[in-house]
Amino acid sequence: MDALELLLGRRSNKKLVAPAPQGQQLDNILQAALHAPDHGKLTPYRFIIIEKQGRDVLEKLLKSAVDELNLGEERKKKAEGVSHRVPMIIAVIAKINTDIPKIPGWEQMLTAGCATYAMQLAANAQGFDNVWVTGPWIDGTELRKMFGCGEHDKVIALLMLGTAEQKLEKAKTYDLAEYVSYL
Repeated sequence: MDALELLLGRRSNKKLVAPAPQGQQLDNILQAALHAPDHGKLTPYRFIIIEKQGRDVLEKLLKSAVDELNLGEERKKKAEGVSHRVPMIIAVIAKINTDIPKIPGWEQMLTAGCATYAMQLAANAQGFDNVWVTGPWIDGTELRKMFGCGEHDKVIALLMLGTAEQKLEKAKTYDLAEYVSYL
């Protein structure tokens, strides 16, 4: 798959089954993240790979956040689905350093976002599908503690990875006039 085909065809897919990337495939995904644009070479992100029994731990953390943040019973049921519907999840934490005025927190967060997108593309390039999810529960105290978040850090993604249960339709082509202007 060439790079342009990969970029123009990328889609999120929530219906994922085993296998998930392993070994060199997973290393490629993580290496792609480490090549994201990064002003100051801060690598302002960390990754937590969640699979197997780790998904049970994630479910407990998400349910704890639902209770803490009063998100309701529907969200509590969804916590189980999010934790167990895919074979692998990579949590992405933006590690924001507020002591560097030249590189503001918002720019560091964008770098973490670019790293997440690079992981998505690297997964797709190797035949895996994925979807990037968040939700209000990413601000749960126990979840943030388990993920090693400092005061200014943000959980920016729960990147769900696996093999497509079924192929998606071709990505649509957009009308650029709606999004582009020239100066």
